[in-house]
Amino acid sequence: MEKKYFKKPLESLGYSFVDEKMVASDYLKLRNEAFSYPFELRNLSEEEIIRLERNNNFCPQWSDFFVGPDFDVSLVRNCTFYGLIRMGNLQRFFLSYSDLSLPVGLYSSRIINCDFGDNVVIDQVAYMANYVVGNEVMLLNINELVTSETARFGNGILKGDEEEDKRIWLELCNENQGRKILPFDGMLPGDAYLWTRNRHDLALQDAYKKLTDNAFDRKNGLFGRIGNHTIIKNTRSIKDALIGSNAYIKGANKIKNVTIHSGPEGHTQIGEGCEIVNGIVGFGCRIFYGVKAVRFILGDHAQLKYGARLINSYLGFNSTISCCEVLNALIFPNHEQHHNNSFLCSALLMGQSNLAAGATIGSNHNSRAADGELEIGRGFWPGLCVSIKHPSKFSSYCILVKGDYPAELNIQLPFSLVSNDLHNNELRILPAYWFLHNQYALERNAWKYGQRNKRTATIQAIDFDYLAPDTVAELFFGKLILSEVIMNTLLDKRLISIEKIIDGSFRFEEISAKIESELSFYLPQAENGKRPVRILKINEAHKAYTNAIIFYGARALFHILQKAQIDGRLMEICALLPTYDFEKYKWLNIGGQLIREVSIQDLYDRLKKNEIQSWEEVHQFYVEEGNKYAGLKEQDALLALSEVTATSFKRWNIAFLVDILGQFKGIIEIFQTQFIRSRKKDFDNPFRLMMYENEQEMEAVLGSIEKDSFIKNKMLEWDHLKQQVAHLVDELNNQSRVN
Repeated sequence: MEKKYFKKPLESLGYSFVDEKMVASDYLKLRNEAFSYPFELRNLSEEEIIRLERNNNFCPQWSDFFVGPDFDVSLVRNCTFYGLIRMGNLQRFFLSYSDLSLPVGLYSSRIINCDFGDNVVIDQVAYMANYVVGNEVMLLNINELVTSETARFGNGILKGDEEEDKRIWLELCNENQGRKILPFDGMLPGDAYLWTRNRHDLALQDAYKKLTDNAFDRKNGLFGRIGNHTIIKNTRSIKDALIGSNAYIKGANKIKNVTIHSGPEGHTQIGEGCEIVNGIVGFGCRIFYGVKAVRFILGDHAQLKYGARLINSYLGFNSTISCCEVLNALIFPNHEQHHNNSFLCSALLMGQSNLAAGATIGSNHNSRAADGELEIGRGFWPGLCVSIKHPSKFSSYCILVKGDYPAELNIQLPFSLVSNDLHNNELRILPAYWFLHNQYALERNAWKYGQRNKRTATIQAIDFDYLAPDTVAELFFGKLILSEVIMNTLLDKRLISIEKIIDGSFRFEEISAKIESELSFYLPQAENGKRPVRILKINEAHKAYTNAIIFYGARALFHILQKAQIDGRLMEICALLPTYDFEKYKWLNIGGQLIREVSIQDLYDRLKKNEIQSWEEVHQFYVEEGNKYAGLKEQDALLALSEVTATSFKRWNIAFLVDILGQFKGIIEIFQTQFIRSRKKDFDNPFRLMMYENEQEMEAVLGSIEKDSFIKNKMLEWDHLKQQVAHLVDELNNQSRVN
């Protein structure tokens, strides 16, 4: 719609905020809902008006200027006022934050149709219209601060009689808008993920849209708001913004059509040169130094820094992006992207990921159409200058060695190291790399994400454990893939017979290191190209997968046995559990929260039947699933243990329990060895030592393993666990002898 240019009498300025079709009482009601005064406002006295005008203030209708009982007119100077102005108390104080100290009052500003709380500072605000400002707010040197009639504050809704083409969509995961969703205040990563899936289910998609539309008032005339104790200074333009309390905004270029949460849950800060348009900013966010964000959502305690560009993307809570460009991405919580030259496009990253400098995640373009998609499991670590193509898919905890990967990838082996072997023209995959060579990083990451979790509101419960229902299911699938590759290779080389496989007498332990070293194991359909994909250390990886699953199951078993008698709770639980069924007990990563697929299907059904009427009810579903998660994870672990040991629950006697706990203790010792070894090689590297005069200087700069508090605490934790396991085994053996 073309904007109209017109002129009207000066006396009407400030009274035409809302179109004449809006009923006046509704307009005032909306305004009053934005802020209420704890006392009755009064008109100015004749003497106060004279004093205001002597102080070079102007208002065409002082009768529409209302103030609090303790209003000092001497604190208003060189201002012009239009429309209805309401103001609380102004008293002789000064407000101070950091190195900024300003006297309370209104100075050298043009103000139209606004409300103010007590003891505000409004200084050199060139144009301010249609805002409600809380108590003790400081506004200094702002060019424009205005709310329009149809303000929607970052929400993908329509106002008044607007047509559908006025909506603002968030185009996640895909450049062709095929997975676009409507952003809304309060959207969680789980909401965004659910909405971008099942695009063929039109009834489900319509349900999401209705939930969003019903959550907001379509009436025009909502005022912009600035919460208590917020400071905004040296900023060029703010339009259609809701800004919470205790926010700090300095030197921003443009803030338009946004909701900025700030308050006790976290104080949000926006810094120099930033331009943020059409978005939602969560509590405790940091946005600094030339950031450009357009059509976006930031979860609580997310950070954008150093020229980052975030466009058509959702960044989950406790995440950081610096220096780089991110387009059409849905990023689950705890993502890190700190370095320059990184490019991330059309991707779904399932959290706990870290992108190195120069990473190009998504070519732009490798076809004649818009980019495809990337789906990346949690724990993804691409190395320096990695380049991968759309479409590609990675299981959890994949790490990519520096290189340009020329074709699309489908890596279904979790915890793998993927690398290019340019000399032999092949792709190489080392499954279970993290367990074999990088156990320290696994443990530290799980600890780090928990330590850095700043959320106070935890609607979606997040499991930072690298061994959880989602990754363990991938380990089972990885074992199956490796088993098939091994058997097919041995059959091709005529090293085993088909009869031995059929009768189940073949064991992977029969593959000697010599035989394995003489064979090459290749994985089909892992790369969209003609070069071979070689699997390294396949038997060792298969064993590591098995150990990880046993550790996961035995850990749960150990804790149950600690809490209950052998024939009590454990047997009650086991009696209720069927055999492991990957489909029936499939888990999904819903915005970082692990939820069983059967529960998600039930949610879909309730949405399509209109049994769920609001996003708040969807969020309550997350809470309920989170409350059940610990018990369901425990059951999943027991099922996994039964499956990996091929032992039904009916055969879980004391001898079995003793054997499993013995294996558990042995795997803890393996983890300890790999944990120390993977960290120690950093200190033993001669190329690190060469930077220092001697080992003493290196220790002074880098520290040492012996003094590393995380290493010491983790080793003590494992040692204590082994002692508890040994004690429990003794109790079981004693009980066995008594029986």
